[in-house]
Amino acid sequence: MTITSPRRRDADYIFYELTRSICPTCKQTIDAQILLKDGRVIMKKRCPDHGWFEALVSSDAEHYVNSLKYNKPGSMPLAYSTEIVDGCPTDCGLCPQHQQHTCLALIEVNSHCNLDCPICFADAGPGYSLTMEQVDGMLDRFIELEGEAEVVQFSGGEPTIHPQILEMVTLAKAKGIRHVMINTNGIRIARDDRFLEGLKEANPVVYLQFDGFEERTSKIIRGKALLKDKLLALDRMAEAGIDAILVPAIEKGVNDHEVGAIVEFGIKHPAVRGVAFQPVTHAGRYVDFDPMDRTTIPDVIKGIADQTKGMFRSDDFVPVPCCHPSCRVATYAYIDGDEVTPLPRVLDVDDYLDYVSNRTLPDPSLDVRRALEALWSASAVPGSDKTAYDLQCAACDVSAWPVTVADLKEKVFMIVIQSFADPYTMDLKQLMKCCVGVLVPDGRMIPFCAYNSVGYREQVRASLSPIAVTRP
Repeated sequence: MTITSPRRRDADYIFYELTRSICPTCKQTIDAQILLKDGRVIMKKRCPDHGWFEALVSSDAEHYVNSLKYNKPGSMPLAYSTEIVDGCPTDCGLCPQHQQHTCLALIEVNSHCNLDCPICFADAGPGYSLTMEQVDGMLDRFIELEGEAEVVQFSGGEPTIHPQILEMVTLAKAKGIRHVMINTNGIRIARDDRFLEGLKEANPVVYLQFDGFEERTSKIIRGKALLKDKLLALDRMAEAGIDAILVPAIEKGVNDHEVGAIVEFGIKHPAVRGVAFQPVTHAGRYVDFDPMDRTTIPDVIKGIADQTKGMFRSDDFVPVPCCHPSCRVATYAYIDGDEVTPLPRVLDVDDYLDYVSNRTLPDPSLDVRRALEALWSASAVPGSDKTAYDLQCAACDVSAWPVTVADLKEKVFMIVIQSFADPYTMDLKQLMKCCVGVLVPDGRMIPFCAYNSVGYREQVRASLSPIAVTRP
């Protein structure tokens, strides 16, 4: 008689690591497993009150795993605003548990908006409008935390409808903040001549929502057809000498087929210095979605490579080391007429930004590494003097690239793909390395993903006294 023993079953996934996350329903902090399955990265977690949740973190496990070698040691802020009591993510402000300073600080000057977008992480609507006194104190706090504050971005709501937004831009520049940006839908730039004149004088970099060219795209994401306003705003900015960065929110099945066209348009338009793609964050307001079927960074990279037909390749995009490297990738390209030369084609960026391999760089190469670290950072702003000087240093031995700062300012195009976590994908190891923060009036600097997903936005909005704002 043959006795057959039970056979063990192999898991259909690789258990990659254990991290911490939050319950999408009640927001309590819970354990989360990171699994590699069918070539993808999955987060699986269980809340004792609401059960199991699964969410797609990355559509390409190899890209996710390889990105981790770009994890640069953090640079600590000069001061912290909160103490460690219950730990991440409930003590944000920054607390001493945080592993990176703030490259880019957002100040949401209002909660009001002149649109009612179906997709809006800020959940814009009636609420508050900051005073100049509040913004003045917040800018001082940013400088106090950073010493040399790099980038402040005024956001909302819709910041251009705040009656003092241009004075805020001027104030930030007067305080010595290196780069000042406005995050806008562009409607007022397109329609208001007087505002355009003031914008020209204040001269911020404009972070322009630009989701694609199809009317269907605009109606799903923004609630109405807006392409004419976007194109007019860009043409008016070009005439006024104002730099713009296109910011497409990419939703699977809506506009992911337009990423190549957006890049090609941006390269040709005289006002546009780069594109910052943002796969949609399912926090605030959003359309119905399946957490396991969403756009991730590798999808956008592949879309750009396929749709630009070789202009850009997947290996042109390099993870950004200042934040957690699985959160952001970037590339730069020199544009000479119809010829496009991505920097990673002529300079092996891996030689300098791989922090895991045991290699020692010669002294001259340390300058190149420092330049590349500045370029592959959330504080890099295309078209600026600082970025041009860093490009000049990084490409000093690259014959295919120009050596003059003027050429590097005018002819280099930047592409960024930034993934922000929502309650389904929140990973505390990423959050603790976040270098994009929301500065609030009480002096706290709250990491962007925590602000939108953990409950801080609701707390801050409730605490601010409503101050009426008149829409122009």
